[in-house]
Amino acid sequence: MAFPIDIRRCQILGLAGTAVLAAGGETAGALPVRELFTPASAQAALGLVGVYFGVVLLIAAWALLGRLVHSPEPPSPRALMAVLVIWATPLLLAPPLFSRDVYSYLAQGAMVDAHMDVYAHGPAQLGGPLADEVAPVWQHTGAPYGPVFLAVASALAGLTRGELPAGLFGMRLVALLGVALMAAALPSLARHSGADPAAALWLGALNPLVLLHLVAGAHNDAIMLGLLGLGLVAALGRWPILGAVLVTLAALVKAPAALGLAAIVVLRMRGGHPPVKAVVTTAAAAAATTVAATAVAGTGYGWIGALNTPVSPHNWALTSLLGRATRALLERLGSDLAPLAIPAWHAVGVLAAVVAVLFIWLRLRPRPVYALGLSLAAVAALGPAIRPWYALWGLFLIAAAAPSTSVRHRVAAVTGVLALSVLPSGGPADIGQLVLAVSGGALALVVLIQAHQTAQAPELGRTA
Repeated sequence: MAFPIDIRRCQILGLAGTAVLAAGGETAGALPVRELFTPASAQAALGLVGVYFGVVLLIAAWALLGRLVHSPEPPSPRALMAVLVIWATPLLLAPPLFSRDVYSYLAQGAMVDAHMDVYAHGPAQLGGPLADEVAPVWQHTGAPYGPVFLAVASALAGLTRGELPAGLFGMRLVALLGVALMAAALPSLARHSGADPAAALWLGALNPLVLLHLVAGAHNDAIMLGLLGLGLVAALGRWPILGAVLVTLAALVKAPAALGLAAIVVLRMRGGHPPVKAVVTTAAAAAATTVAATAVAGTGYGWIGALNTPVSPHNWALTSLLGRATRALLERLGSDLAPLAIPAWHAVGVLAAVVAVLFIWLRLRPRPVYALGLSLAAVAALGPAIRPWYALWGLFLIAAAAPSTSVRHRVAAVTGVLALSVLPSGGPADIGQLVLAVSGGALALVVLIQAHQTAQAPELGRTA
């Protein structure tokens, strides 16, 4: 007998998940330094169990909702929007979860507000309580973000006057705005790509990675993807120049969005514009937007050099893992080439990403939105740094233009794994923390199995 599924059950189960993980984050999240619990403390242990209990409930609710979305009578996009709001609500006032990046955003915004060169100096130059919250590895590293995001962060710093709770809440509102723009763009992108709008919203906006990392983690990838989505919607309509402007603004939040300009050029060419005209007008709109945005932000063009910002030494990107393994082997052999191993593998990864993008556009030639999604996925997978939320760069657009249900299901399976891959504190895991995390997830599975058996019992009784 199948487990009964309706949208109300999915709402309640997902709400329970985000509520429990938000509560667990109060002791196990990426808390301000003065509020940190030691990982071995009873409060932190209970919080960690609670977070993973909630994450598994959320994944289960999302999976059940996916079955409903792919049923003969799927919920409407408006109903799915309501589910997104319900699931996200408990996270609005939760502490930062799964990453400490939001503290870097606040410190960098305060630096810009104080007229410091945020590309030449790290948060240590700012000093004070905000800088103290930034992870040590980034204390002396310049900002890797573009002038649009830094202008937003600077405005927020001015409004909150350096008050940490207000700044964290403000950054979460910025992230929520980005998620709202993503959700608004997805149905239109799906219709233009011949995909199901409800399925696009399920995979691209209600995705656990969106809730865990863009909302709970308050990452600026949300506003990047929101602007990118709106730009593509404009380009697919009758406003290609506006589309180029919006995509450029997205790239001036984080650089990977610049690939969206290639999609706009292709869309213009397919709309009957000569290739040279399509390239020149798109490039002119992008250049004008870049100059204007940089002038308004007042940050200068240091963001170009910031594209080479070093990655975390413990990054688990494929090329970083290969680089560390190669370096260890060369060190054991006594080779002087050992220090070059990681940079060499990073260069190989960049070259492979370029080849993959060219292959996608020139040989596969899928629809532009889908091609852009595949390209961004390749850049994230082969780049020198990777985090679970980087998967959303490509996933957002793959969700909007996936050519089949099987593609969405494979992407959803990857999502489920990535959603469980980071501790709520954002730090590295030890054995004890892994045991607690697994215990929380296992407890959630026991509860779900028990609920499934309880729901089946009345049905079996009536059948008998």
